[in-house]
Amino acid sequence: MVAGPRPNDYPMQHETMHSIDRREFGRLAASAIFAAAVGGCSGDGSGDRPPDKVWGKLGVGPGRFSKPRAMAIDAQDQLYIVDMTARIQVFDAEGKYLRGWQTPEHANGRPTGLTISSDGNLLVADTHYYRVLTYTPSGELLKDATLGGTMGQGPGEFGFVTDAVRDAAGNYYVSEYGEFDRIQKFTADGEFLLEWGGHGSEPGQFLRPQHLQLDADGLLWVADSCNHRIQVFDCSRPLRGRPQVVRMWGTQGTLPGQLQYPYCLALDGQGHVYVCEYGNHRVQKLTLAGESVACWGREGRRPGQLFNPWALVLDSGGRLHVLDSNNHRVQRILM
Repeated sequence: MVAGPRPNDYPMQHETMHSIDRREFGRLAASAIFAAAVGGCSGDGSGDRPPDKVWGKLGVGPGRFSKPRAMAIDAQDQLYIVDMTARIQVFDAEGKYLRGWQTPEHANGRPTGLTISSDGNLLVADTHYYRVLTYTPSGELLKDATLGGTMGQGPGEFGFVTDAVRDAAGNYYVSEYGEFDRIQKFTADGEFLLEWGGHGSEPGQFLRPQHLQLDADGLLWVADSCNHRIQVFDCSRPLRGRPQVVRMWGTQGTLPGQLQYPYCLALDGQGHVYVCEYGNHRVQKLTLAGESVACWGREGRRPGQLFNPWALVLDSGGRLHVLDSNNHRVQRILM
């Protein structure tokens, strides 16, 4: 079996960008050639629109961030954010700090995925502990609801867990990367049902499936990050024990419609999907078939610029909240 990326590894392009940031970012950021090369946007002007709101700064106190890695939003438009300190902090839609807590263990690494479950609880992809944790909105850990905890490739065992979602029946879908690069499905009681995927680039295979989202029709959308594409599965009618790929699009690149390490997606229910591109330092609005409608952002530190954005969510008013990870902040935009 081909080995996948190690727990804290990033693709080579990410390492290059981080090196540029340390040594030469100030000089290169002033170059129009450099700005165009690392992202750019379509010609509709979306990339030039200022953010609606910017909040957050580097730090370890309440309301501050250290490289935030995942974000979720609940029915009350409260934002749940986890960062490199393994703190989960909760904010209102204006960025006001409400409450927070820390995952029980984090010496091996920090969580990389958060989702509000169909029952209103928070699912935490506790990546480097090979499990999914469940918290109430107030921060109470529901220990009996924990999935996994053992590293392995057997049913119910996990590699590095990236995300988890629950469908209308309460079934869990859990994604993982590393040597396994697969998705497993469990009943509401945590009983293993099936798995699919594998390390590769064929339809139905994955290279770091980083984010999951279920749409109104029950289709499962997957940000297949290191394949630079989106895959969509019909889980209601498995074929030979595996959900069928009903849609797949995306090629690696910086042009509108191309993707560079898509880490997160959000569906607006109106025929569009928003994709957060870690490698292109931008957000794209696309049709469900993958046609680019608009782009926003480019690499930089100023408001309206992004540096390795990790996640995004849509609130009830249609505003997009973008987790601008290496700028240690959140930017809210209308796209």
